[in-house]
Amino acid sequence: MKNRLKVLRAERDWSQQDLAEQLGVSRQSVNAIETGRYDPSLPLAFRIAGLFALPIEQIFEPEEDVAGRD
Repeated sequence: MKNRLKVLRAERDWSQQDLAEQLGVSRQSVNAIETGRYDPSLPLAFRIAGLFALPIEQIFEPEEDVAGRD
């Protein structure tokens, strides 16, 4: 899943550690999400969206368009 987490974090001048502490996760988890190696759980995605005051869809998007598939 692609995401804008790194850009959003940088706009606020937060380190990965700063973001991790606010979310209650490890810095390694933040790094893994930013690099696309790990997709956050839905509760974590909601925490991230809440922290940035954005809808989840403005932070995360699928790698490929899956609309219309059965």
